[in-house]
This record gives sequence, C-alpha cells and structure tokens, in this order.
Amino acid sequence: MNSNIAVLVPCYNEELTISTVVSDFHQALPQATIYVYDNASTDNTAEVARGSGATVHQEKNKGKGNVIRRMFSDIEADIYIMVDGDDTYDSTKCVEMVGQLIKRNLDMIVGIRKTNNFDGEYRKGHVFGNWVLTSAVSLIFGGKFTDMLSGYRVMSRRFVKSFPIVSKGFEIETEMTVHALQVGASYAEKETIYNSRPEGSESKLSTFKDGIKILKMILLLFKEGRPFYFFGILSLLFFLVSFVLSIPIFITYMDTGLVPRVPTALLSTGLMIMSFFSLVSGVILDSLGRSRLESKRLVYLSYKSSK
Repeated sequence: MNSNIAVLVPCYNEELTISTVVSDFHQALPQATIYVYDNASTDNTAEVARGSGATVHQEKNKGKGNVIRRMFSDIEADIYIMVDGDDTYDSTKCVEMVGQLIKRNLDMIVGIRKTNNFDGEYRKGHVFGNWVLTSAVSLIFGGKFTDMLSGYRVMSRRFVKSFPIVSKGFEIETEMTVHALQVGASYAEKETIYNSRPEGSESKLSTFKDGIKILKMILLLFKEGRPFYFFGILSLLFFLVSFVLSIPIFITYMDTGLVPRVPTALLSTGLMIMSFFSLVSGVILDSLGRSRLESKRLVYLSYKSSK
C-alpha cells in the first residue's frame, strides 16, 4: 500500500487507553501517520499519546463533531481511518478495510460492531437505539447501513474533503452517513470485534441525551435534504386533523343551517390554511434543496478517488 494514510483519533480523557490504541495502529499500519486530537482533556491524554509516537494537536471546542471538523480540515492524506481512542475497536481490521477501499475504489467502509458482551460497553439498549436510528435514516434517505453510529471508518480523500460538517457532538456519524447517501458515495461494511473498555475508563456517550441529539440531527437533515417529503407529511397531518374536526360541524350545518361551534370551525380553517402553506413551502424548498445537493455533488466529484 503506497497511499498516504492518516489515522484520526479524537480524544477526551482517554489517558488509560490512548497508548494502546496508538501502539496497535502503529503495528497494524507502520506506514500510517497517527494523529491524536485532544479535546480539552483534564487528564494526561495528550502527553501519553505524544509519548506513544502520535502527532498530537489540541481542539478546545468540546464535542466529537468539532474535533472531526478540525481533523478533516487540517490533515492531508489519501486515505483516512477514523477510530475512537477508547481501545474498543480491533486495529487489525484496518488493514483489510484499507485494502478493500483501494481494491473496490470505495469512499467509505464502516466497521460493524460485533460483541457478545452486552453487559459491557455495547449494551442491549445501545444496540436497540442504534437499530432504531439506523432504520430511520434508511427509511428517509435510502441505503442499507447496518451500524450507522459506528466510530470506526476508513474513508477516501474525496469523501473527507467534500464533507461540510455542521455537527458538534456525537451526531457526526449520522451526518457522515447521510452525506454519503446524498452525494452517492460508494460504501461498504466490515464486521469487527467491539471490546469493552478497560477498568477505570468511562464512556462519554450519554444514552438518552446524545440519542435525542442524534434524532434531532436526523430530523434536521430530513428537513434540509428532503423538504418536500418533510413538509408534505406536515401538510397531510394538518389536513387530516382539519378534516376530522370539520365533519361534525358540516353535519350540524347541513341539518340546522347553523355553526354553533365557532372555535372548532376556526381551528379547522386555520389547520387547513397551515396545510396549504406547508405544502407550498415544501415545493419551494425542494427546488432550493436540489440546487444545494447538486453543489455538494459537484464538490464531491471535483476530488479524485483513492485509486
């Protein structure tokens, strides 16, 4: 493999594990440069990473999305490997993933986490939440991702440099997945063992708090990426509620010629107006969204593939 390879490791308080991660990836890919970006850690993560042979930088704006944005902007390479600094991913798989990326001329390979230790880091609740969110993205944007939230990815320069990141936190993997689907990037998946953290190391992921943030990101990307469907659904909901409310009012009017429930009639009328404007908004924003998507695709195509 003669390609210039960069291993990107975003870190926050990973003093106990970062040395192992750096050493393992050095051993798996001796020709790669390993970059550790310390995200305002309060322990000795940066010093330990530097002592292990990694190139260390600082990113003071907290959040994984902020770190990845900085990494993608700063680092020049042909192939990028993104991995967490918690020593939960199998470093030996990166050789196969890089080889597959080059051989098949892909833009991204995602490491699918496999484990039997559901009492450890990858709990059954996390598995179910991942399945729900991944299924939601597949339903909205298409694609057949299995583990959308995996933090282990091998990516081409074309994908990395064409990715306009807006995420600040753990929503970054969701945004990355949707970007791949929007620009038509080629991707594949590779199973990899997912290990529990060593004793004393704590996860930075909050199941409910970060899960809600990821769900919000999906809705935002849905609104921005497919506005006609987003506002079309709202329009349909407003129409149905308005229609149901109007039925008894219409029946009463036909029988008596009177409209006794004026507030309900006003609400029904207002909802019907909102339905109309939602539909119009969807049509207008869909035209603008197509222009933005075309611009993203042109930027993506302006970069050469990994071959």
